[in-house]
Amino acid sequence: MAKIIETHEISKIYKMGNNIVNALQSISISIDKGEYVAFMGPSGSGKSTLMNIVGCLDSPTNGRYRLNNQEVSEMTENELAMIRNKEIGFVFQTFNLLPRASALENVALPLIYAGYSKDEREEMAMAALENVNLANRHHHKPNELSGGQRQRVAIARALVNNPSIILADEPTGNLDTKTSYDIMNLFQDLHDKGNTIILVTHEDDIAHYSHRIIRLRDGLIEWDRKNENVTRNPAAASVAVEN
Repeated sequence: MAKIIETHEISKIYKMGNNIVNALQSISISIDKGEYVAFMGPSGSGKSTLMNIVGCLDSPTNGRYRLNNQEVSEMTENELAMIRNKEIGFVFQTFNLLPRASALENVALPLIYAGYSKDEREEMAMAALENVNLANRHHHKPNELSGGQRQRVAIARALVNNPSIILADEPTGNLDTKTSYDIMNLFQDLHDKGNTIILVTHEDDIAHYSHRIIRLRDGLIEWDRKNENVTRNPAAASVAVEN
């Protein structure tokens, strides 16, 4: 299987006044195309810093990072912006949708920066909404959608450019339990279709939807192991028990 992410002894050091914070210390990981991986750990573990580097939102202080066979460790800001637009689909806890734009317009937004025509943008955005079962709400604005529907719009936006990886940062943090399971089932479906997914979470039950868990603590990898008990469709299982 082709490697899509490779880090070699990356570290990240922050200077805060006279204090030096070693947010990451010599992190070496590799992730294959089509994997479903969770970065997990408590607050201050380094998982968010690792996410920012993998997502090309930040650069390591030391070490090397390759994304889809491209060396990104020493790219310029403009080069990083191009990589973020073409290679990475972001899903955030707070959705980050434009409040006055329709679902279709929100999903099409990355395609503007990628240079697609208006007709191409609308066609691709509608296809992405269909992929998350929300095409019938394409004219609705965020305040006309539920939390789960807004997150589906955000996921469609992440998918619209056909990125190399989907990077989901605490994607269920603002959702109730049932809606969280619905969203995680959607990620499960996307992975089954061949998408590479990296999930960042501090919640053990959410991490167990992934097929591999990398747990961080104090800027180091505490352990990295295959998940032998992948969670699938807990909401359906709960209904079956109740019935």
